[in-house]
Amino acid sequence: MFSKAEFRGIVHSMGLVFGDIGTSPIYTLTVIFLLTKATEAHVIGVLSLIIWTLIILVTMEYAWLAMSLSKKGEGGTIVLKEILIPLLKSGRNVYLITILAYIGTSFLIGDGVITPAISILSAVEGIRIISGFENTGQGILVLIASIIAIALFSVQSKGIEKITWVFGPIMLLWFISIAFFGIVSIFYTPDVLKAVNPYYAFRFLLDNGLMGFFVLSEVILCATGGEALYADMGHLGRDPILKAWRLIFFALVLSYLGQGAFLIRNPDSTNILFEMVSQQASIVFIPFLLLSIMATVIASQAMISGVFSIVYQGITTRIMPMLKIDYTSGELKSQIYISAVNWMLLISVLYMIFVFKESSKLAAAYGLAVTGTMTITGMLMTSIFYHKKDISKTIISLFITFIDLIFLLSNTYKIPHGGYWSIIIAAIVFSLIIIFTSGQKRLYELMKPTKIDNFLEKYNHVYTTENKISGTALFFSRDITRIPQYISHIMFKNNIIYENNIFISIVKLESPFGVESSFTAEPAKGLKVFEIKMGYMEIVDVAQILKDKGIYEKTIFYGIEDIFASNIVWKVFSVIKKLSPSFVQFYRLPPEELHGVMTRFEM
Repeated sequence: MFSKAEFRGIVHSMGLVFGDIGTSPIYTLTVIFLLTKATEAHVIGVLSLIIWTLIILVTMEYAWLAMSLSKKGEGGTIVLKEILIPLLKSGRNVYLITILAYIGTSFLIGDGVITPAISILSAVEGIRIISGFENTGQGILVLIASIIAIALFSVQSKGIEKITWVFGPIMLLWFISIAFFGIVSIFYTPDVLKAVNPYYAFRFLLDNGLMGFFVLSEVILCATGGEALYADMGHLGRDPILKAWRLIFFALVLSYLGQGAFLIRNPDSTNILFEMVSQQASIVFIPFLLLSIMATVIASQAMISGVFSIVYQGITTRIMPMLKIDYTSGELKSQIYISAVNWMLLISVLYMIFVFKESSKLAAAYGLAVTGTMTITGMLMTSIFYHKKDISKTIISLFITFIDLIFLLSNTYKIPHGGYWSIIIAAIVFSLIIIFTSGQKRLYELMKPTKIDNFLEKYNHVYTTENKISGTALFFSRDITRIPQYISHIMFKNNIIYENNIFISIVKLESPFGVESSFTAEPAKGLKVFEIKMGYMEIVDVAQILKDKGIYEKTIFYGIEDIFASNIVWKVFSVIKKLSPSFVQFYRLPPEELHGVMTRFEM
């Protein structure tokens, strides 16, 4: 059926991609039936909605359409933006798509706060099913969930690549378990198999009117984490993810059908999955509960790693400020740790756990960010297929976007019940992106760089008339045709000039991967230009690249902007710049060789 290598890839992707969507059966049905009565007709209708949500929003939108669009095998919202922008002609459209991509990125980070909170808390609540622990207070459960969250975030800096090999087997065992218990339950109530027919989904919506529409806001919980199929494509490859999804889809459907069958027999159930397992085989309930907690920790880990990747992508595409990045693996460059992001996520997750206290209440805040991301993905995909003149995919993608929009509208019901937190988190991230990108643009306008011709005229005069310092000096400049103020200040005001002067330019490629470096020009005696071209997902060691090319510098100069602002927006930008590591710290250049040159700007 599968070769050893294929099977290994499938199991690996189960651990790194499917934790979030894989743990949704713990809470989805329980939360839905807080909104509607557990009659047989309602159960079958809801199950039909779940099955077809998984088919349309995960299988069709992500596994088929989105995963057919990539750049060098890489996926995600920013990749869709990079594919679409070259196809557009109007500058206004480029601006609109850029804003949509920023919103999508903000929603994904918002999702990263709620996923660990709801996943861990919902699993811990299963403790109440254990005999003798029925009356465990919610405060105790909140404390246990918080300890697990603190432990998870505390180990991030150590690196998790040493234990990721166990993630896949644990998740495989999890999927086998939920599928098995589902099949056993279906055996007693086979009528639930009717839910495969979409007629029952339509029937439920028609019969329940506005309440049926609001139920969709909880049905979407079954598809949370679906976007990870596409976002993680670059790490694992398309094939293992798609092959794993085929197996996981059936495991999830069997679990939901089994839970539905149990609910028809036990309409008063309040924690459906755990009560079903306890009733079927109480002897294995505690191991199953421990397995579920491990699965939710893995789901949370996948989301944390995903947020690190999103933020790194944002840094390298210059939409987010530079943050201190540590590499936690000597072998895997993709294993990164961003301290500021890690601790902000932990504080946010703990806040969510303490504010909402119960997974069912947390579900009221969950789903809005997910449907927002899915809708934006649908809009970007539809536009790409339209501009590529792929009519059939354009029509299908438009239909899926319409479904996304219905789910998004149904989730507006959650806004006053806690959904506003998704909006607040996403709005904070989005505001920071807009302030940072606008500030950088304004700052660049104020920098008044020197045109290369004027610079070379002054440089040649100084180089021939002044005493030169022996050795090599490096200067960083993004655009070689426009020389930053700090370089002119060093050479022409302070008359500091070295025998060898090299301008280093780091250029981001439109593709996610690939690194090239070379000397590209020698515009004057003692002056060379060295260019490093790198994909926007690449994590590079600039110091090593320079050594490999035989560049042994004596000193490295770089510019520091001291920003004075009276406008509140620019004051925020000034604070962001002060708190962010400098360019040279980000690329971890040798500190003993660094010399920062400060220039003051009034914004």
